[in-house]
Amino acid sequence: MVSTDYKIEEKVKKVKPGSILFIEDFLGIGTAGAVHVSLHRLVKAKQIKRLSRGIYAKPKHSDLVGEVLPPAEDIAKAIAKRDKARILPTGSYAMHMLGLTTQVPLKLVYLTDGSPRKITIGKRTIQFKKTTPKNLSLKGEVSKLVVQALREMGKDKATPEEIIKIQNLLNKEDKKKLKHDIGLAPQWIAEIMAKVI
Repeated sequence: MVSTDYKIEEKVKKVKPGSILFIEDFLGIGTAGAVHVSLHRLVKAKQIKRLSRGIYAKPKHSDLVGEVLPPAEDIAKAIAKRDKARILPTGSYAMHMLGLTTQVPLKLVYLTDGSPRKITIGKRTIQFKKTTPKNLSLKGEVSKLVVQALREMGKDKATPEEIIKIQNLLNKEDKKKLKHDIGLAPQWIAEIMAKVI
């Protein structure tokens, strides 16, 4: 009889370094208790790293820095995929993604139609906030971030330079998606976005 430990270790060996693993990925192998014990052993053996409750990663190894864990952004996307939920970056993180700020936020906040929760990974936190389907209906990769970034800045708070940068970014957006998103944006944000059409 092949042990739960062996089966889990073999499954982990086949996973690419940098992958994010959830306890649910292993629940068919043995009882919940046996899976917990096996994963705990693999953490002790440094084959995987526990990121948060029920969330693990198979680290990559770099000659320069040693162990490299997946970025918080990838972890958030993996959680959304597992939960079959949609997510949308908000606030300072949306501004960072657009290049409007060089500061990397320690707290990543996402709007979601999944479960609201907060996960701490090292010094960073990922927070999922429940929102309306309308907020998640934005289609454009750039325009949905622009709406969130401008919301974070506040009405009439963006500098002329920031507006130009935003409009240059929006010029790269698919026009059909942009028009769709302008229709969903708050009036003052829609006016800024509409200038590129």
